[in-house]
Amino acid sequence: MKVRDLMTSDPATVGPDDVVAQAATLMKDEDCGSLPVVKDAKLVGIVTDRDITVRSVAAGADPKRQKISEIMSADPITIAPDSEADEAARMMAEFQVRRLPVVEDGRLLGIVVTAQLARRESAGKMGSTIKEISEPASGRASHARG
Repeated sequence: MKVRDLMTSDPATVGPDDVVAQAATLMKDEDCGSLPVVKDAKLVGIVTDRDITVRSVAAGADPKRQKISEIMSADPITIAPDSEADEAARMMAEFQVRRLPVVEDGRLLGIVVTAQLARRESAGKMGSTIKEISEPASGRASHARG
């Protein structure tokens, strides 16, 4: 099965000039922990709830004034819409992310999340994938990408 068959089209997004508080509110409303950052329909980054906590609030910034561009990760892990779902699961495990932006020619088309993969995989296989996503990778610095 292809990623385009599983992804959520038109996901909630923020812009790099939006303020951090807007992202936090949108994450609450959408019940998600990360949002693609889009400018002129192009994916320019991703912002996570951890980015908000560590890079904004814990750093003493004002989330009502600080821009998303100051805390986002500018090089998010992405996947192409015609990639196989198994490739998405492998990437999620390798990079320890739960959400993958689906991008074609730099444009955000959608997002695929672990729950969408779980619906097509056996419980045992998905449990293994989620375990790999959640466990810290030995010898690698962890990063907040998703």
